[in-house]
Amino acid sequence: MKNIIIATLFLALISCKTEVKNNAEVEKQAVEVETADPNYDPEAKIKELGIQLNPPSAPVANFVNAVHTGDLIFLSGKGPLKSDGEYIKGKLGADLTIEEGYEAARTTAINQLSVLKHELGNLNKVKRIVKVKGMVNAAPDFTDHPKVINGYSDLMVAIFGDHGKHARAAVGMGSLPSNIAVEIEMIVEVYD
Repeated sequence: MKNIIIATLFLALISCKTEVKNNAEVEKQAVEVETADPNYDPEAKIKELGIQLNPPSAPVANFVNAVHTGDLIFLSGKGPLKSDGEYIKGKLGADLTIEEGYEAARTTAINQLSVLKHELGNLNKVKRIVKVKGMVNAAPDFTDHPKVINGYSDLMVAIFGDHGKHARAAVGMGSLPSNIAVEIEMIVEVYD
């Protein structure tokens, strides 16, 4: 009887190892299918949209623009720095309209793409935009934070397609550094 129990446990163990191996093979195949998408070309999409990526601005304190760990990149918060070197400033609901806030978030998205391109060398290495945290410099009675951060999210989806759809927070802040309209950070998954 003891030998039968040992043999049964041994067969169960072998079965589990085979199942784990098969699951790993299925996951590997799923990644290969994703990367084989002939329409996935963020670099071409940026050119098609006429977006110019400039070298990213240097951090202004004791931090870095991005931390790459494993297959994730954590991007520090960036603001709406325009190509002329000026920030879009002001409070939503007091100084700026939702449309102006949307444009500030879109400008911030372009700045984050510059950081990401600098980090990766090629945006086609982006597997997925995982998470976006959007902070809106808002008047106390302003409640349309999501409409502002849509400027960021919409551009990510326009460039990365389904790979650009992400989890998100859009929150209001009493103030932001230098009175910038928005500050946004992002987490990105990349292909090896």
